[in-house]
Amino acid sequence: MQTIKNDNFEVSVKERGGELCSFKSLKSGKEYIWQADPDVWLAHAPNLFPVIGCLKGDSFIYKGKEYKTPKHGFFRKNDKVKLTGQTDNSLTYGLKYDAETLKIYPFKFEINIDFILKGNTIKVRHRVTNHGDDVMLFSLGGHPGFTCPLNDDEIYEDYYLEFEKTETAPTWQVNKDGLIAKETLPFYDNTNIINLNPHIFDNDALVFKNLNSKKVSLKSKKSDQVLTVSFDDFPYLGIWAKPNARFVCIEPWLGIADSVDSDRNLEHKEGILKLKPKDTFTASYFISVEES
Repeated sequence: MQTIKNDNFEVSVKERGGELCSFKSLKSGKEYIWQADPDVWLAHAPNLFPVIGCLKGDSFIYKGKEYKTPKHGFFRKNDKVKLTGQTDNSLTYGLKYDAETLKIYPFKFEINIDFILKGNTIKVRHRVTNHGDDVMLFSLGGHPGFTCPLNDDEIYEDYYLEFEKTETAPTWQVNKDGLIAKETLPFYDNTNIINLNPHIFDNDALVFKNLNSKKVSLKSKKSDQVLTVSFDDFPYLGIWAKPNARFVCIEPWLGIADSVDSDRNLEHKEGILKLKPKDTFTASYFISVEES
């Protein structure tokens, strides 16, 4: 684990999977990242690459060949991810294709993720390079879990998510296999607030497409700290937690799980990104904290 800090905040990242595991206020002592209770959810903030969510049949087809790639891809939990750069205010973690990755994902990729601390904000920047001769197909995203509630005198129901704009978007249903169903459920009714409660995620994640907002804040009705995730580069958003857990995930995605009627062809997959040979793609999201 490596750590960077400034006068107000300290950030720590695990080398395994390049996973953000702490964003701590040196002023208040508050820890804003979920601390991976093994009895609830043994993760902090996984990085998702080269797929988001589940694949139909746990695999995809590319040029007539089947490739078995795990849920959310193979970057998270990966011991081959290594620290590739460090400054006083940044940490960079990278992974490059090898013979083993080519068996489950047929592209000559390189991905680096930068964690840059500036003031009260972490910038999480993804840089993907295609070292191959074919167009590369991929998705990526974040899965950060945030402590909720933060204070001993609060309960989960004291918290809410406030989006920057009024929304009317439905949530897309996730079926028992983790696939995106055809049905949607009305969720927003010209509001920008989601009130949290222990059972809001009983049927899995809330999945949104085409939101008006590119920023959402986690707020309490009883205390004044505010955590905000900004995701200009990401068209999809997932909100999730284990039922009755003391965290909430705000997940910016470039891509989405397979739909129930997917033909499993990676070239036809919704939200898939295409990267020309030798090109590099960049996308960032930001986590900010405000304290009085």
